[in-house]
Amino acid sequence: MRKIILASASPRRKELLEKAGISFSIVPSTEEERITSVLPQEIVKELSFQKARSVAEKIKEDAVIIGADTIVAYGEIILGKPLDAEDAVQTLLKLQGNTHQVYTGVTVLERAGDIWQQFSFAERTDVTFYPVPENEIRDYVKTGEPMDKAGSYGIQGGFGIYVKGICGDYSNVVGLPVAHLIYEAKQHGIDLRRKK
Repeated sequence: MRKIILASASPRRKELLEKAGISFSIVPSTEEERITSVLPQEIVKELSFQKARSVAEKIKEDAVIIGADTIVAYGEIILGKPLDAEDAVQTLLKLQGNTHQVYTGVTVLERAGDIWQQFSFAERTDVTFYPVPENEIRDYVKTGEPMDKAGSYGIQGGFGIYVKGICGDYSNVVGLPVAHLIYEAKQHGIDLRRKK
């Protein structure tokens, strides 16, 4: 079996792949991200490709590389990781009581000999929050949990108690649509869960 590499240091993506029974190693991308697209689903595909390509340039052996990137969008606004605690508060004040979208782009690069094959896709999940009082938002931000997360929250963390509903793939909101990844890989002749 070719080596499977996750081009991400995200502990959430690592945990999702482990739970899916996929054996892999981690080589985080170090490339600076450059966005040329405008639509959220295109942005995440573009960034996931950049991450996968950055790692592929360092790999000399046959391998399967998985790059992923997640963004949160509210209307026309793309919400990245917060700049500071107050930015996290303002982001969550926007999201509370409303529905927003989480997009994850995934790129898989497969090397056989000197040739890299590639496919990319994007997944969208709608997330709706109940109204949340500002003091509870500020208490959540004080935990520090939002500071490394797009949209300033983790659905699997403390702010998850305010989720009214989701439409789509839960694991996509965590950071990697694993079921879609496994399905797409199989369509391209790659069995990520095969042990040999």
